[in-house]
Amino acid sequence: MRFTDRVALITGASRGVGASVAVAMAREGCRIVAAAKTMDPHPRLPGTLRDTVRMVEEAGSEALALQVDVRSPEQVEAMVQQAIDRFGRVDYLINNAGAIHWSAVADWPVKKFDLVMAVNVRAAWMCSAAVIPHMRTQGFGHILMMSPPIHPNAAPGKAPYLVSKIGMTMMAMAIDAEEKDHGIAASALWPI
Repeated sequence: MRFTDRVALITGASRGVGASVAVAMAREGCRIVAAAKTMDPHPRLPGTLRDTVRMVEEAGSEALALQVDVRSPEQVEAMVQQAIDRFGRVDYLINNAGAIHWSAVADWPVKKFDLVMAVNVRAAWMCSAAVIPHMRTQGFGHILMMSPPIHPNAAPGKAPYLVSKIGMTMMAMAIDAEEKDHGIAASALWPI
């Protein structure tokens, strides 16, 4: 029960890695704020926010499901405030929400480029900036970016996507250095 009395806010928590992290942390006593763009089932991918909340509760913890478009500053601020209103704190932020598109640089549509940058690096920055003041007040926090180490051989066919992810990694490095005196750490993890 390493996370008893702690609260984790997880974006992209309706399925996959986000849902798995939510359940794993719940098993360790953490209360979970599960955020995702939709509450509805995806036509091809299993899992919804309601499923994540059910699994967290089955693991013996509390959960709050929030429908949030992480591209919206207003929705991000509201998400953090709802977490504070419900649980009184946010100890961990897991920036897991992501948009993915792979193709050669010359073949990327502008709309896809903008989406990947907005959901990955911009949203991770907004979510981090929104929780840091609360973490400073409580003197503790950890922000986790689901993003890769720099590996030059990975770039072909994925460059703009990896630019967004490496931007998240750089942000983690900056937050870790800038906020250490406030008891806040940040790191990047590339789940494979």
